[in-house]
Amino acid sequence: MKEKLYTIPLNDAVNANDECPFCIIERNVEQDLLDFVLGSGSSYMESDVRGMTDKEGFCRNHFKKMFEYGNTLGNGWILKTHYVRMNQEMSEQFKAFSPKKSSLLNKRGKGEGRQNSIGIWAAEKENSCYICKQFNETYGRYMDTFFILYQKDSAFREKIEHSKGFCLHHFGDLCEAAESKLSNKEKTSFYPAMFSLMERNMKRMADDVAWLVEKFDYRNKDADWKASKDAVQRGMQKLKGGYPADPPYKMNK
Repeated sequence: MKEKLYTIPLNDAVNANDECPFCIIERNVEQDLLDFVLGSGSSYMESDVRGMTDKEGFCRNHFKKMFEYGNTLGNGWILKTHYVRMNQEMSEQFKAFSPKKSSLLNKRGKGEGRQNSIGIWAAEKENSCYICKQFNETYGRYMDTFFILYQKDSAFREKIEHSKGFCLHHFGDLCEAAESKLSNKEKTSFYPAMFSLMERNMKRMADDVAWLVEKFDYRNKDADWKASKDAVQRGMQKLKGGYPADPPYKMNK
């Protein structure tokens, strides 16, 4: 299948032959979004962008990464107007708040879900994030691209089936997406191929970690490390998703 502009990032991630191509995609997209929000283009000075960041805010993870990015002035501008909106919303929530009468179940801690309106509002703020929202929209398009290539490009399909697989997080997403992206006939070959891929590579990781442990035995001090030196780091990446190292945030002012 002839490579198109929208397929290049995914093909590049697969060709890197790392533990999970979608972790590479996630890292690159997240870096692009941080650059957009805080980079030299000064998007944080644009009223439409600030309107969105004021409304959505940022999750705990991305607030930390924005701080690590290093643009103090940009972070200051974003927080300045975001706090204005947060204070307005908080005041409205406090004015509208009325404690609910406690039931026997609530007193025993067995009530269903959150019961307090302030707790519900705080949880919504915690889960609202401009970068997460933008990433999820982009990630969905990459997931679509994956299945287009998997269905139509035999070379891509072969690279996937001989790759190092995926982290569990992104593998779960692929299996979920396959239910709507693939026909019943395609699923009969997709799932066995993916299961075999994951089993093979999880065994590889298990063997690498096992040998890493054995290397600490004095009797093996002169033995070759083989592929075990970074086995713990790669194993955590495979199980949890994410990256082997922090992204190269660019600005340090």
